[in-house]
Amino acid sequence: METTGTNQPILRPSEAAEFAMALHEAPGAYLGYGPVPVLAHAPHTTLRMRREAFREVYGAIVARIGEPTLYGGSASGPHVRWRDAERIVLLAGRPHGAELSVHRTDALEAEEMRIFQWGGAWSADEQHDFDLLPYIWQLDRSGPGEPPTERTAGRMASSLRHFESALTLLLTAWVEQLAVQVGGDWAGFSLTSGADRGRQIHVSYALAEGLQVSVDDRDGEDGEERARMMQNRGWHSCDRGWWQAEFPEPERAEAAEAARLAIAELRARGTREPKELRARDVSCKDRGELLLPGLGVRH
Repeated sequence: METTGTNQPILRPSEAAEFAMALHEAPGAYLGYGPVPVLAHAPHTTLRMRREAFREVYGAIVARIGEPTLYGGSASGPHVRWRDAERIVLLAGRPHGAELSVHRTDALEAEEMRIFQWGGAWSADEQHDFDLLPYIWQLDRSGPGEPPTERTAGRMASSLRHFESALTLLLTAWVEQLAVQVGGDWAGFSLTSGADRGRQIHVSYALAEGLQVSVDDRDGEDGEERARMMQNRGWHSCDRGWWQAEFPEPERAEAAEAARLAIAELRARGTREPKELRARDVSCKDRGELLLPGLGVRH
């Protein structure tokens, strides 16, 4: 059996599944105790390696206790919940692994709501805290258990620089976390700006297609000069007036480049502040309710 840096044993997938069952069926015996490690990642592990390591643990737990109530994740890793009104069994990613724990529902959710409501940067000069949020995406597909009655409005970005960081964290999380939880389903949204009404920038990710970003440029001039300008901004190709960038096997660098490209395009077309932006058509294969409380803009 492996151990963490503090010599705390790491449960193997089969052991993690049995422990999850104990938390799920008899939470009272474990409430108030610290989380138990079920996975450890070496430093500088790729997103693909993290994803595949988590898949084994997550698959064993789901096979034992069933699908979760809420899928999701933070900047540190997956954040999956088996929830009812009394208890939440939480499989939570940490910077170097993942842990299992059980919590009283009202206490955990009240604490998380305080983090969303009172944290964050009050100005563009301060450091953002999107990487510290309890979860930056969450998907409710009406699974077993009971969904929350209150949902957070999320954290708003204080500058486009902060928004770029938030978008980078979200796309990085999707690359690592999404496919394990929802298989081949895609997730995506469109960004619109009050400074450039009617235009959309699409952002999406799916395991088979990779990470994709596109912008509607059908009103742009059709010529070599325009093409050079768009390519110099970082766009790869144009299809019927939509400029696209595709990253078939994304890692952290590609997630950051996709975010940079989207924000650079927004800036070039007049957007100056996140409050001008809105995320629309937020969806995970049109199944369930997808929330992006860590995106940094309204949706």
